[in-house]
Amino acid sequence: MGGGLGFFMGLFIGSLDTNVLQDEMTGRQQLIYQAKQMGRRSWSSAKAFAVMGFIFSAAECVVEKARAKHDTTNTVVAGCVTGGAISAKGGPKAACMGCAGFAAFSVLIEKFLEGHD
Repeated sequence: MGGGLGFFMGLFIGSLDTNVLQDEMTGRQQLIYQAKQMGRRSWSSAKAFAVMGFIFSAAECVVEKARAKHDTTNTVVAGCVTGGAISAKGGPKAACMGCAGFAAFSVLIEKFLEGHD
């Protein structure tokens, strides 16, 4: 599901890319260039969202299994693990910020969806 969302977000973002050589390109060349950009962005976003979804789902499943409870704490821990793992390349400060940010975002989404069951 995350890969599909990433694919469509990549299509949208890729369509917004502008080429600096547009004045020198024919209409057909611009169309081909734009299609390639959209394809690259779609694939890149699809991979990123799929990895993010996999890490979050795996972390939440492990935490829920270990705690034998289904509550917001699982979401916080899974969000923290996901955010920290995704931003770990940026160093410890980035990992901490990613952990806090993704955990907060996960709780907001959980609370929003909780009311729509």
